[in-house]
Amino acid sequence: MEPIDPIHLSEPCLVVLDITGLDEETVQAAAAEVASSWATSGSPRVRRVPGEPGVTARLYADLRRSGTSR
Repeated sequence: MEPIDPIHLSEPCLVVLDITGLDEETVQAAAAEVASSWATSGSPRVRRVPGEPGVTARLYADLRRSGTSR
């Protein structure tokens, strides 16, 4: 993963989440759950790291704003 850009954490309640799961479907499901509560950067790009188990994705969220199910 790339370093976290300071702009993504420039104010209180802005968070960066790195999600790791067994497969892409699991990671996308976790991202959708987060998006149901808070405003997020949307469906994240999933990455595989050679030699490491599972897949990882980065998601940006704003805890001040509600997501899709509120």
